[in-house]
Amino acid sequence: MHEFAICQALIDQVETVVRDRHAQRVLSIVVRIGPLSGVEPGLLRSAYPFASAGTLAENATLVLEQSSVRVRCLECGGESEVESNRLVCSLCGQWRTQVLTGDELMLMSVELEKEIAEHV
Repeated sequence: MHEFAICQALIDQVETVVRDRHAQRVLSIVVRIGPLSGVEPGLLRSAYPFASAGTLAENATLVLEQSSVRVRCLECGGESEVESNRLVCSLCGQWRTQVLTGDELMLMSVELEKEIAEHV
């Protein structure tokens, strides 16, 4: 299950954000996953509690957003949304396409909690 290793890397990224922002804990994490990324969202969600245990993200909500697959046709230059198992141009039907979106696994946002310093 490589999703556990992916979760660990995600938590490492989030902890860097926490340190850089001097936050106390993580409230939520939003990750965008494309159908061509090779990551199974259900397995990622299952691995998250184990990977985040003992970290500042332990009780954070994990939000997974699915992205669509978009391609650019190398023949007609058009861009279109396609099915992940059919990467042909929706405009002209050619098979020579370049994937624009749908293969990503991206940390989109991290919601943090910071203590407000009191001035006495």
